[in-house]
Amino acid sequence: MKNLRLIGILLTAGIILLLPLIAMQFTNEVNWTLLDFIVAGVLLFGTGLLLELSLRIVKKFTFRVAVCAAILLGLFVIWAELAVGIIGTRFAGH
Repeated sequence: MKNLRLIGILLTAGIILLLPLIAMQFTNEVNWTLLDFIVAGVLLFGTGLLLELSLRIVKKFTFRVAVCAAILLGLFVIWAELAVGIIGTRFAGH
């Protein structure tokens, strides 16, 4: 069961990474470089592995939900910062 969940998480991250690759074939609006795919892959696979680790370690349901929500919130904040610069760091997008 645990390995099946890990495989599902990693497959989902891989499928999400395929979406911009497919979109690049049909439109010029999506223009990712190799570095974009590497950063997105690290973020998605890292988040997936953190989620799996937290689900294996944390046993109480409410704590599981809180830890997973915090991990996902961290992913979304980092992703938004890299995309459009909501915080204003030097890594901010255009």
